[in-house]
Amino acid sequence: MPNRRFADGEVVMGRWPGSVLYYEVQVTSYNDVSHLYTVKYKDGTELELKESDIRSQSSFKHRKSQSSSSSPSRRSTSRSRSRSPGRPARGRRRSSSQSREHKDDKKKTIQETNLALLVLGFLFKPSENNTRRYNGEPDSTERNDTSCIILEQKLKPDLEIERVLDKCSLRPRKEEKKKEEIYSEKKILETIKTIEKASPKTKELEFGGRIGTFVLIFFLPATVLYLLLMCKQDDPSLMNFPPPLPALESLWEARVFGVFLLWFFLQALFYLLPIGKVVEGLPLSNGRKLQYQINGFYAFLLTAAAIGTLLYFQFELHYLYDHFMQFAVSAAAFSLGLSIYLYIRSLKAPEEEIAPGGNSGYFVYDFFTGHELNPRIGSFDLKYFCELRPGLIGWVVINLAMLLAEMKIHNQSMPSLSMILVNSFQLLYVVDALWNEEAILTTMDITHDGFGFMLAFGDLVWVPFVYSLQAYYLVGHPTAISWPVAAAITALNCIGYYIFRSANSQKNNFRRNPADPKLAYLKFIPTATGKGLLVTGWWGFVRHPNYLGDIIMALAWSLPCGFNHILPYFYVIYFICLLVHREARDEHHCKQKYGLAWERYCQRVPYRIFPYIY
Repeated sequence: MPNRRFADGEVVMGRWPGSVLYYEVQVTSYNDVSHLYTVKYKDGTELELKESDIRSQSSFKHRKSQSSSSSPSRRSTSRSRSRSPGRPARGRRRSSSQSREHKDDKKKTIQETNLALLVLGFLFKPSENNTRRYNGEPDSTERNDTSCIILEQKLKPDLEIERVLDKCSLRPRKEEKKKEEIYSEKKILETIKTIEKASPKTKELEFGGRIGTFVLIFFLPATVLYLLLMCKQDDPSLMNFPPPLPALESLWEARVFGVFLLWFFLQALFYLLPIGKVVEGLPLSNGRKLQYQINGFYAFLLTAAAIGTLLYFQFELHYLYDHFMQFAVSAAAFSLGLSIYLYIRSLKAPEEEIAPGGNSGYFVYDFFTGHELNPRIGSFDLKYFCELRPGLIGWVVINLAMLLAEMKIHNQSMPSLSMILVNSFQLLYVVDALWNEEAILTTMDITHDGFGFMLAFGDLVWVPFVYSLQAYYLVGHPTAISWPVAAAITALNCIGYYIFRSANSQKNNFRRNPADPKLAYLKFIPTATGKGLLVTGWWGFVRHPNYLGDIIMALAWSLPCGFNHILPYFYVIYFICLLVHREARDEHHCKQKYGLAWERYCQRVPYRIFPYIY
């Protein structure tokens, strides 16, 4: 085995991959197996280089001294030749013209090199990466700004050479220099825009690819119908044979569909009200930032006032319970129609507005995942609206309807303790989501995923009709719990909520202002993007502490239903599978984005969601 040439901590000159340029780096480690050196550039970038790509600083200094010592003789020779009596004056002008052309060629070469490096940096810049639906993605905020900073640092040596050439020019003109810089910037922007227009195809297909997404289009609605039918059975055991499907006439009612449309457009009206603040989202691929109206909490208050008014005038809200299946079918039909509309309009969308995860070229896959990233009708953002408004607020209204239905069916003057716990826990969750509405703008649902059948069905059907499964179950299968048990379940939910909210707040505060003195106790690993990976606090405990809080809360929502059947715990099982999938996707994106820094983070924080387990 050959001995290593450079020691750890030694400052050397490392070649930047794909170029002939060398920069000052520091050796951090050496792999005896791959024989590669891990080096760190001044901007924090860490790369693995071969020994042939590393040179000592002394060799560069030696070459520089040789070049400087030999240059006077060349200059004297040039002067002696220019003074030759046999050489005409015309020849001297041609020589100076050739010298200027030679310098111009050098300057042009450097500018093209800078342009090539900047374009390569744009092409290979790390991609970003969703906690829960409305929480900030742990590593998804840094985009074009950090990439440009890093490339600017890497191009500093070339810019210095360019300035020297400008000083040595025989005809220095500030106006020409400014024109050249403006032309160079325009050329860079035009090149980047050309790259953006050539939207790359989605290569890594999720959810089982074309076959998997085709199956899910039918499997998801069937799962919702199955769960709702089982909740209506006297013995809702999953081991029993599925109940027969009701007649199609009983699954559809025009009046129910009309009520659903009224609900949807009422929430759209609340969304358009000029209340609340307007914020900008993350930069799109073309650098543009979309504006969003942050008024979800106000919409919730207006909805509560409207529901209170209906109850005051003796409107029977348990109508939702009596026609629950029809409402689910109406929502599914509406989400399917919306998905078809979204896909048709996406065919005419500009290339820069195509979702990076929904551009596979396969109809079924793009229809499921969503082809267009941010479909809008004027300023009305369809995806952002559906994320929190009709489904999430509708979830609370359905829970309230189940509470009233339980009181009416069982002739109770007060709802059961189990129903109160379920309604209270899930109301807290929804209010927290709407209060922190702005955080959804950094999630993958908004920044990466297109708006197709997956999100449309999930927002309008899955969230309100599956997340309310515990309350729907308790209406037909009342479960009595004691006050000590209720207190223990409440404590469990509070623990989960504390982990969930404090972890996200810790991350969001660090993202906004890492230099905040209140966060001085947090330690982090610097990355090439200019951001840091937290290795203390909740994010030093497990890699996704917010997911841990989510799972604990989901368990607390199901415990009031008792242990007679596993059906109320379907949400917990589904939620664990969903978060494991999202966690794997986050891991993949973070590894691509942060490289060696992410590997170091994984070594410091080995557990993903569950401490000491997974």
